[in-house]
Amino acid sequence: MLEAIKNLLFPPKCVWCGEIIDKGDECGRCRAELPVRKGKLTTKEFYSAVAAPFRYEGRVRESILRMKFRRKQSYCSVYARYISDTIKEELSGQFDLVSFVPVSDKRARERGFDQSELIASETARVLDVPFARTLRKVRDNPRQSTLRDEAARRANVSNCYKCVSDVRGARILLIDDIITTGATMSECARELRMAGAEDVIAASAAIAKKH
Repeated sequence: MLEAIKNLLFPPKCVWCGEIIDKGDECGRCRAELPVRKGKLTTKEFYSAVAAPFRYEGRVRESILRMKFRRKQSYCSVYARYISDTIKEELSGQFDLVSFVPVSDKRARERGFDQSELIASETARVLDVPFARTLRKVRDNPRQSTLRDEAARRANVSNCYKCVSDVRGARILLIDDIITTGATMSECARELRMAGAEDVIAASAAIAKKH
């Protein structure tokens, strides 16, 4: 009875298109048309590899923007499910700790949550791997999305993050919601490696073509 009333007042909606659905968190049409990508990517950044279930375009891009700016934090568990499946296929056995790229304290207060923390903690739970906060954002810099030039993006995140836990010898899976040029992820990985991490590999819900 309570579940029926809840569904009447707050009907389930598809994470990807936002349309009302009968049950679950995504509609069959969207599931069939999502911009899926496959294959672990090697990189010359401070992280050694990167994986993501989707390309950052179409319905996936729209969904992530709704999550961030319309406070749809429930979406994070869906992203985590897809990320977990991708990690099992592409990065299994390559890490022993899951962490995340944090937003600033100011941004977290404004939004009411840190989306990367929610995604990473749920991913760790699904994978049954320890989860820890390893970084803190110490400077509230301008949004990366406001900058088009890659050099400007790298300068914008320089020295924004500080390692706040003992990561010596750790192999860390570092999760963010999206990876565009990789500048933010690389700066975080650099900080973790300087603190003694053995390896950092990256994962996100979506990755942009420009990466």
